[in-house]
This record gives sequence, structure tokens and C-alpha cells, in this order.
Amino acid sequence: MENITFGAEGISVSVDLAVGHIADLVIERDGRRLKPLHRAPWIGEPREALPGTLPDGVLRLSGDFLCAPFSRADVEPAPLHGWPANSAWDVTGSAVTPDGWRASLRLRRKVMGATVDKILVLRHGHPFLYQEHVFTGGEGAISVAHHAMTVMKEGGRLAFSPKRLAGTGDEALEPDPARGRSLLAYPARSTDITRFPAADGDAVDLRDYRPERLQEDFVTLVEAEPAGLGWTAVARKAEDDLVLVLKNPAELPVTMLWISNGGRDYAPWSGRHRGVLGIEDGRAAVGHAASLGDNWLKREGVATAFELGGRVAFRQVIGALPMGSSQLPDRIEAQAGSLRLATAGGGRIEVPFDAAFLCIRAVEPV
Repeated sequence: MENITFGAEGISVSVDLAVGHIADLVIERDGRRLKPLHRAPWIGEPREALPGTLPDGVLRLSGDFLCAPFSRADVEPAPLHGWPANSAWDVTGSAVTPDGWRASLRLRRKVMGATVDKILVLRHGHPFLYQEHVFTGGEGAISVAHHAMTVMKEGGRLAFSPKRLAGTGDEALEPDPARGRSLLAYPARSTDITRFPAADGDAVDLRDYRPERLQEDFVTLVEAEPAGLGWTAVARKAEDDLVLVLKNPAELPVTMLWISNGGRDYAPWSGRHRGVLGIEDGRAAVGHAASLGDNWLKREGVATAFELGGRVAFRQVIGALPMGSSQLPDRIEAQAGSLRLATAGGGRIEVPFDAAFLCIRAVEPV
């Protein structure tokens, strides 16, 4: 199944219609061509060379995709991360708009009886992809998450909107040293993301992505406040740019970090999946059943699923700027028509942005 590709001034997007993954995102700004998203190194390899049990979403792993449910589909049968990440989408609309381009896609399958639509918007001169997912109808409840992934050849530094808590699950992603390695402690909690417990008893700064630190880890960050803009910024060293992922915390109250840096030795990962960071904004625990039942996030007052039956919608924004690691922001705010970034050194940067898109409440100026 072919991709759909569309663009606006300074930005273009390709979507793999077989699985609904963002196959490519290219941003042209200040004379540079930025490609902020990851694409698995095994894409394009002969199918017979890869394990036969891999779900399509892993075989074609790229960019960003919708998880519904997030992780294990153990309520309604489906592959890992659900049918939206593993099955075909149809284009229901793709056309020029007065200020850019708008494309609409619909999942061929239903999720818990709900119809699922993906709306992708580009605006001329905006270095951002605006995404909305809409569930119509259905019964029960569904956990959801985006699965945005960036990649760093030489590591980088991270910054976040304020978080009140970080936590890992009950078991490491790779507990068997014959198959891989995880560096964080499981389970663990910390209110300080600069000193998260490590398996060896030390502490890890979650803001620091080090290429020499081989690991496969997963940690959830809980937003401090439901109001205002939720954001993650990644200053990539070798790429000399800044990747931005923006959300409305009232809709997606957690940001789950998947740190995949040579921590899996078995196929198709085979130690070659390196420098990858998943920035997975969601409303979920790990697994559909866990999200609906009791879990540590619910005990912290965090919603981990949407109730279906009417219309459920949530939005996220992905972009990149030609900024070096010395310009990592410590504050970001959305204002009418622009996104403003402030650095610890007193620097300020302003870029075009549709501040109304995420439907967030106003915050105090930077």
C-alpha cells in the first residue's frame, strides 16, 4: 500500500497508509532541512529475514502513530498498540486550504465499536504538524497515546513542561541479560526527574540522553498541572536542532519516554536500534486492561482512558526548529499566532504557531 504525501510552505508529510504511521516529516527553515522523526533500520529488508511473529506496526515502525489501546490489547483482541498502529487507513480527504493543507484518514477497522479518524493539518510557514484523532461511537473505554519517535546520532538534552512525578512499571523492559539490558529501577517513583533511581542503586538524569549508555527503558512522566501547554523539547547534538512535541495535558496527562538505545539484542532490534527516543503523550497505563482497572497512575489521580459512546477527540503537535543544544528552552508558551521559547540564558525565540489548535487554557506570558 502506498504512502500519501502532502505539504505546505516549508513543511511536508508522508503517511504509511498500511499502518497509519508518519513515514516522514521534513521541515525547511532558515536554509536548513530538518527531519525530526525516526524510521526503523529494518524497514525495506526482506520479510523472510525478519521474525515471522512481528506485528505490522513493528515491521513498519516509523515517525509517529496512534496507539489505541496503548501497549497490550488485552480487552479486545488486536496486535500490540491496537489496530490503529497495525492496519490500513483510507484517505477520506486531502486538499489545499487557504493557509496550507488538510488531510483526513479513517481506520478501516473499528476500535471497541468506534470509528477512528485521523486529521492532519499543515499551515504555510509553520514548522509543525498538527494532528487530531477522533473516536465516534463505540462502547466501553479506551486508552490512547501518540508514539512520536526521534533519533539522535550523538545523544542530546531534554526539557519538559513541569512534571510532578516520574515512575516505572513493575518489570524492566529487558530483565533477561541474555536478550538485552535496562538501566532504570523497576518499579520506582521520583518527584525529581534529574535523579531517577537506577537499577544499580545510583540515579539517572532523565533529561540527559547519552549515546554510550546502552539501554531499553520506559518511564512515565505525570504533568504537574492540567492547564496550560504540555511540552517536550529535545536538543539533538549531532543534528543541531530542536525537536518539539506539544499537547494539552487535560487530554493527554502523561508523557511516556521510551529510551531505546541498543538495549535489545534479538531480531529485529539486534543491537542496531540506537539513539531512539519515544515521546509518547497519552491517557494510558501500560495495557488496556490495566488502564481500565486499578493502576498506579489512577491512584495518583491521573486519568488513563477515555469513555467511548459519543465523540472523543484529542490533539498533538510535532515540529522542529534549527536551534542548537545551547538553546534548549526552559519555558514555552503559546500566544495568539505564535509559540514563544525562553532559554535559561535569557534568549527568546518566537515562531508561527496556531495557539488555538490544542484548545488549552491561557497561561501567564514568559
